[in-house]
Amino acid sequence: MDFSLPDHLQTLLTEMDAFIEAEIKPLEREHIQYFDHRREHARTDWDNGGIPRRAWEDLLSEMRRRADAAGWLRYGLPSQFGGRDGSNLDMAVIREHLAHKGLGLHNDLQDESSIVGNFPQVIMMDRFGTDEQKKDWTEALITGERSMAFGLTEPNHGSDATWMETRAVRDGDSWVINGAKRFNTGVHRATHDLVFARTSGEDGQARGITAFLVPTDTPGFTVPYYWWTFNMPTDHGEVELNDVRVPADAVLGEVDRGLEVGQTFLHENRIRQAASSLGAAQYCIDRAVAYANERSVFGKPLSVNQAVQWPLVELQTEAQMVRLLVRYAATELDRNHHMEVSDKVSMANYRANRLVCEAADRAMQVFGGVGYSRHEPFEHIYRHHRRYRITEGAEEIQIRRVAQRLFGFGRK
Repeated sequence: MDFSLPDHLQTLLTEMDAFIEAEIKPLEREHIQYFDHRREHARTDWDNGGIPRRAWEDLLSEMRRRADAAGWLRYGLPSQFGGRDGSNLDMAVIREHLAHKGLGLHNDLQDESSIVGNFPQVIMMDRFGTDEQKKDWTEALITGERSMAFGLTEPNHGSDATWMETRAVRDGDSWVINGAKRFNTGVHRATHDLVFARTSGEDGQARGITAFLVPTDTPGFTVPYYWWTFNMPTDHGEVELNDVRVPADAVLGEVDRGLEVGQTFLHENRIRQAASSLGAAQYCIDRAVAYANERSVFGKPLSVNQAVQWPLVELQTEAQMVRLLVRYAATELDRNHHMEVSDKVSMANYRANRLVCEAADRAMQVFGGVGYSRHEPFEHIYRHHRRYRITEGAEEIQIRRVAQRLFGFGRK
């Protein structure tokens, strides 16, 4: 079995690093307040619901513009959209590499904004959109002219999405939507919200849910507040829909089959998320090891103590195992239908997301009081990646997926 990476990847990473040093790092240094100990304060509009400051998001937009001009932003997209047909293995290696470089404008954690973009909405539109919808949306999503929030989670329903209470009913040539959504990420600047609502069937049934492209300026669509979270700024809005009327062509995909839209790109996204967590974990491990070698206590390097060595050895071992699993799952995802390897993807996802939290926590401990401060990035890394153990399917959902395959649940 050959564990080596494809030849093109090392060249690719070298070219990517050169672009970051030439184009992105100078821009980052000009706006260093977003990346040093002031980062959370500088990024957050504390007096406007805690949402991201416009200047901060404009900087991210400029980063993406430069990355797109240099041919990096669309790397993972099909060539028909100006991409390079990057494979899942490519994207996993790239995501790990970028996160391993630490905090920076090249790959911001809080906004999940990177020089190599992740475009689930574009793939969603390509698979389910009408010709007219694709014309209006595809390029606009890539450039940011249009943006789409994601309205699935509700006040009373998270992982149990098939029990959602939001309802949509036909009224002539229109649909009228009533309900509420929670943690509606990105809705503060989104032109549209992809709202999922039950249109037929019974609670608990996957069939009978429809996806609607709802303009955020539609009467009856309101955002009463944003949830302040462990990781600020926040773009996780609470949304209320009161007699929101949309035309028939607002439906994305087929009526009553909206969950298929919502599940698009799910496994690819989980692999990329796992790879980012792995890269950030390796960054924390490397920094902790370097500090332990440099720090002198009681006249000796901190690293001579087994109490320091052993936890980091355990983490390094786990990181290597997770790395092999992530790359294996990504390779299998490139070769097979995504449902055939969903258990491997889930394994990689929940183990990587746990690993980065443990690595960031251990780095804080090794660094001591300085590690606990905001002058080091470990608290920021922990706060961001801790949410991955809940979003994209909570780790309990991931484990249940593995159990379904292991014990044969749900098989005919």
